[in-house]
Amino acid sequence: MKILLTGTTGYIAKRLALVLLEENHELVCCVRDLNRIPDEIEEHPSCTFIKVDFLEPELAEIPSDIDAAYYLIHSMSKAGSDFDTLEKRCAKNFKALVEKTNCKQVLYLSGIVNDKSLSKHLKSRYKVEKTLKSKRYALTTFRAGIIVGSGSASFEIIRDIVEKLPFMITPRWLKTKTQPIAIRDVLGYLSQALGNENLYNKSYDIYGPEVLTYKQMLLQFAEVRGLKRKIVTLPVLSPKLSSYWLYFVTSTSFHLAQALVDSMTVEVIGKKSDIDNYINITPVTYKKAVELAFQKIEQNAVVSSWKDAVSSGLFRSQLSKHIELPQYGCFKDKRSRKVIDEQFTIDKIWSIGGRNGWYSFNRLWKLRGYLDKLFGGVGLRRGRTHDNYLEPGDPLDFWRVLFADKDEKRLLLFAEMRLPGEAWLEFKIEKDILYQTAVFRPKGIWGRLYWWSVFPFHAFVFKGMINALIEKE
Repeated sequence: MKILLTGTTGYIAKRLALVLLEENHELVCCVRDLNRIPDEIEEHPSCTFIKVDFLEPELAEIPSDIDAAYYLIHSMSKAGSDFDTLEKRCAKNFKALVEKTNCKQVLYLSGIVNDKSLSKHLKSRYKVEKTLKSKRYALTTFRAGIIVGSGSASFEIIRDIVEKLPFMITPRWLKTKTQPIAIRDVLGYLSQALGNENLYNKSYDIYGPEVLTYKQMLLQFAEVRGLKRKIVTLPVLSPKLSSYWLYFVTSTSFHLAQALVDSMTVEVIGKKSDIDNYINITPVTYKKAVELAFQKIEQNAVVSSWKDAVSSGLFRSQLSKHIELPQYGCFKDKRSRKVIDEQFTIDKIWSIGGRNGWYSFNRLWKLRGYLDKLFGGVGLRRGRTHDNYLEPGDPLDFWRVLFADKDEKRLLLFAEMRLPGEAWLEFKIEKDILYQTAVFRPKGIWGRLYWWSVFPFHAFVFKGMINALIEKE
């Protein structure tokens, strides 16, 4: 099918695009800025990109031969009090453009709206649903609650709270009940509903198997991470104070904090329906969803998919873009140097570790290896399989190779040493500049203490290493 995809740069649409492409659909992706096309799909042969701003659609040209469309435009972080008016206008313009095409079905992801007292954002979502209804095409609406997936705003905020605060004095909205659902299940509903005439002009609540309070979600999240947390709930914090609390404790913007607090005061409990008769999905539990988001194999799973893609000839020129350093809740040490002799530097990068050592303060690297082994880790005993050749999956001392491509001038390593968190080390050459980036994602207070305890050594260890990769002796 030929599908129009909106919200292409957003959290849901980025992931859904890959699912639809795997199912051999053709995508017409709407973006407001052609310079912000997602790397994952930028050069895919089944994707085309059109510049569309649905708030100003006069210059938009939607192909007339589309079969279906996904409406995934929404921003909880939008500032100002008139966002609901803008959302309604956006939906109205989308509808007017799509009605001029051959589109048979529009699929829309909304929020669960069963509580009598809805937040402003949930009211806006419901108004958008009513605006999208048309006599020219069928509308299928899925209403979801909290979506659990690494990188989503709600997931990362919960993560910030749990990992930073061993003891929490929290607002009363932590007693609000909700039914969280895993991102994988949301994508399953959205993709399997495509073209299913039984779902035309219908709306369904989609949700996980448990009703949990936000407090229970925080505590279960802590269990998955192996952290002990104590939570005391106060009955007095106002929504504004709650927003400030969320803003200062987490990495969210204040506008998003306000929107989330507004929504978190509303119970999000789904209504039963006959959706199971048409879509075969058994939603996973909240803890399972969190476990899936945190599995270290998530990085390796990308590598596995990447290997399959190479054998099938897909994404051949974009492999490295499927394995990226994490961006949320991380500490970074990033250094750069101008490359004098590119081949020399690439050869030294590909020869790092093992018998060749780490080029700078090797005694400290060895000490770190001994300590790792003392605490049950792999230490430096594994070395490397070849002295100057690397491929994904290779062990490299206490690292594992995630990505290695000399043509793309990039090497990415993942730490398998004992750590209160997760660590990556990347070497990349772009425009005659070598970028050396160490990333650490801490686990709880101990992870943060670990980072700051080793941080002083970075000044000479990492500096010495990048210098050695550039300078000939």
